[in-house]
Amino acid sequence: MSRAPKDPSGPFSHDGDNNGIPEEAAPASAEPSNPGRPRAIAVISAIVAAEATALLGAAAWYGFQLVTGAPVMSFWGAVFTLGLLLAFAAWLYAVAVFLFRGFRWPRAGALVAQLFVLTIGFPTLTGGFPVAGAAMLIPAATAIILLFDKRVISFASRAASAPPAL
Repeated sequence: MSRAPKDPSGPFSHDGDNNGIPEEAAPASAEPSNPGRPRAIAVISAIVAAEATALLGAAAWYGFQLVTGAPVMSFWGAVFTLGLLLAFAAWLYAVAVFLFRGFRWPRAGALVAQLFVLTIGFPTLTGGFPVAGAAMLIPAATAIILLFDKRVISFASRAASAPPAL
């Protein structure tokens, strides 16, 4: 159900928010409770987009190695791995964009991606690459913590709706 557009010619609010009280006399509590996009949503979206960019860079490097003739056990297995890297990067970009827009479904996708990063980051950190491990762990932990913030949950709770019938 859609709302009727607000009549700009009159001083009264016709959309039910102020119950017919003139807008300049409406109490401050009558304003909408949605203050806008929380900063944490932008941070999480940036982290997920940066991870997608890193995957895209890894796919480009992998593809370059494949084209230049680096030895591989199975050529088609390597092509499949390249396709997986590209698909996962595209999926992460979609998660970042739709989470930034406030949809509900990308929260789970972002959480799963961060858990994957954690499973790679811990062995990297303890395996002798502390800078690379920390570069994976710190953003992933930050994103996980921010995903459970109540402002993020309330903002990113929009479900995809069906297109209007007419």
